Amino acid sequence: QVQLVESGGKLVQAGGSLRLSCAASGRTFSNYAMGWFRQAPGKEREFVAAISWSGTSTYYADSVKGRLAISRDNAKNTVYLQINSLKPEDTALYYCAADGWGSGSPVSAVYEYWGQGTQVTVSS
Repeated sequence: QVQLVESGGKLVQAGGSLRLSCAASGRTFSNYAMGWFRQAPGKEREFVAAISWSGTSTYYADSVKGRLAISRDNAKNTVYLQINSLKPEDTALYYCAADGWGSGSPVSAVYEYWGQGTQVTVSS
């Protein structure tokens, strides 16, 4: 089992920046590729970013490319999501997820473990 706890979400103004964190516990964190997803009210959950177990490969949704950066610190069992130039449409519940088999994927079904989410609200 892997337990994931997200943090860092808050109310921010458009144009600002935010860094989300996801702390993992349980099995060896460095064995897992990690992903970030988000779900806005009334919308389906969507892929945001993913990172391989080593951190050498990263993947981003086209809609956020250039504004977001995913990173990880395996020594701290933590994955991060830096969000810059925040827009009201970034408002969502942000989840991190762990995949023990792949190298980072935009497909939510491959992720075995999920956190409870952290809320990001962007005011215009």
